[in-house]
Amino acid sequence: MKAYRCCEVTAGDSKRETIAVPITFARRCRDIAGWMVPSAILVLLPKCPMCLAAYLAFGTGVGLSISTATYVRMLLVVICISSLSFFAAKRLASRYARRSINVLAPLAIGRLDKDKGAVVRDGREVAN
Repeated sequence: MKAYRCCEVTAGDSKRETIAVPITFARRCRDIAGWMVPSAILVLLPKCPMCLAAYLAFGTGVGLSISTATYVRMLLVVICISSLSFFAAKRLASRYARRSINVLAPLAIGRLDKDKGAVVRDGREVAN
């Protein structure tokens, strides 16, 4: 199980301890539903505004005009695509964050040179 970036704790100069937070069943279901609901809406959304107006009238009893159904359909498409884009960006950002902390963290932490009283990173003094 991989830990999240916020759960990593640095201990000492180069030792790193990872405290893994268990992912609950409810969170997994929520993450899957976040992908499935907008995808299902996009797949099942009718292409013709008259069909959308008929489905809404049949399912809810609310009648819509064709022009309103066109705007509702476009609104549903925009909301679904933006939410899918958000979930994709969130997943890419978390992968990048995990990769960058594993590779760059030892370089970014540096160590304290006790003889000189300065922080040394990559063999160079960084701060006094």
